[in-house]
Amino acid sequence: MIVRGAAAETQAADYLTRHGLKIVARNWRCRQGEIDLIARDGDTLVFVEVRARADARFGGAAASITAAKQARVVMAARHYLQTISPLPPCRFDAVCVDGGRLQWLKGCFDAG
Repeated sequence: MIVRGAAAETQAADYLTRHGLKIVARNWRCRQGEIDLIARDGDTLVFVEVRARADARFGGAAASITAAKQARVVMAARHYLQTISPLPPCRFDAVCVDGGRLQWLKGCFDAG
């Protein structure tokens, strides 16, 4: 089964919830970009990019998270962080779905 778009985000949110994370927001948008999922992992705020591909050819879902996409997610996360206090520790994760196989990549990129 091919999982795309909103279905992949729902699958990712369910998976992360089963693994102890609490979803704070879905499809959070600002002028700088969009964050698919924002979650809490204990005290850590996790910004999650969700990607789905029919199969892993051409690098698969993980390879589709380009440096430009990472920069847009980081900019959006910085904007989101301006709305909360105190600032928590943060992490950038990805949930990749390739041909129905889900992979959770913790800390796969940083704000640098």
